[in-house]
Amino acid sequence: MNSREIFVDVLDISETGCKLRASSGFAEVGDRVTMKVGGVHAPVGRIAWVDDRRAGVTFEGEIHSAVLDHLCSANDAIHKKR
Repeated sequence: MNSREIFVDVLDISETGCKLRASSGFAEVGDRVTMKVGGVHAPVGRIAWVDDRRAGVTFEGEIHSAVLDHLCSANDAIHKKR
């Protein structure tokens, strides 16, 4: 099994999954992913769909709403720094 670290933009996130954007070909349907947003690990997930530079991830578990709020705040802070 090959693994690699890829930096992506989180476009949308919910309790059950998220939408990512990165370079073309960064993922394939069925790929297993782990994510870290703002220093916090999200649940393990799988790529559910890919459309050029965007992909959808379905988490294998749900994110607690308090953790989701923290991830959203961290993601907003990261985007404001750019």
